[in-house]
Amino acid sequence: MDWKELKIYTSHENMENLSAALISAGVSGLVINDPEDVKEFAAEKTSAWDYIDDELLKEAASGEPYVIAYISGDEDGALLAEAVGEALERLRGMGIGIRTESGSIREEDWANEWKKYFKPQPIGEKLIIKPTWETLKPTERKIIELDPESSFGTGRHYTTQICLELLEKNISGGEKIIDLGCGSGIIFISAMALGASKAVGVDISEDAVKISHKNALQNGIPENDFAVFQGDITTDGKLFEKVAAEYDIVAANIVADVLLGMKDIFPKLVKRDGVIILSGIIDGRLEEILEAMKERGFEPTEILHRDIWNGGIFKAAK
Repeated sequence: MDWKELKIYTSHENMENLSAALISAGVSGLVINDPEDVKEFAAEKTSAWDYIDDELLKEAASGEPYVIAYISGDEDGALLAEAVGEALERLRGMGIGIRTESGSIREEDWANEWKKYFKPQPIGEKLIIKPTWETLKPTERKIIELDPESSFGTGRHYTTQICLELLEKNISGGEKIIDLGCGSGIIFISAMALGASKAVGVDISEDAVKISHKNALQNGIPENDFAVFQGDITTDGKLFEKVAAEYDIVAANIVADVLLGMKDIFPKLVKRDGVIILSGIIDGRLEEILEAMKERGFEPTEILHRDIWNGGIFKAAK
């Protein structure tokens, strides 16, 4: 199969709005190059500096900001392309400048093209997300070996980082977690590495289910300790029955509209003293999420904010 590579240029100020619009349209993975962010990262010289190739930094710090989305050349891809086009038109209608370029790429090339952008990523105090094809210097952090392939979740996006940092603060050992919209499996796999004892992942994408299952095994998680299911938990009653339990942690790193669609599911899955971790909430939608959770008896105990993204820990109100 051939894939369409859609490169979308915009300003530094509008990169997050563009990324959010593409994710909301259904794009499951993005390549993001923002020279300003790269320059800021290089100036800070953080602990992650040693993990980034110098030539890649020079390349990424030059030129215009852009986002790349890959769209399959089949019927599903045609529907996605239409949704992306509508999303871009809405952004243009808001006065956001956008310029696009497109080309084709073979599946075997596409499968490797994005890998040069995915480098080891330290997150929080205990984790580092490492691509399976990269080598890593000795570290005391918990190493998560990851190959997201076509699914969302590499640890590079602020929403994933927020979710993992909140997760790290809420695992002491032995917890049972359900990861709704698991993508590459990065959330529930990290939970297991931090000390959780059982994990369930759910995603509407069949590919995500296969990829997250493979990634879990890659990280040494016994098959008896996790399970991954495909489907929409909000509409599929049989799927809900399969995963229904009282979990110590319910995690969902998606987008605001999907989180709102799940608002009645969360209380049915979490223990009375458990936590719900929500991420992927863009500025302007946070109050809506907070109100929806309050109506269902949950209050935020911590909110993290990065750029235009938000995530939070919710517990049952006392």
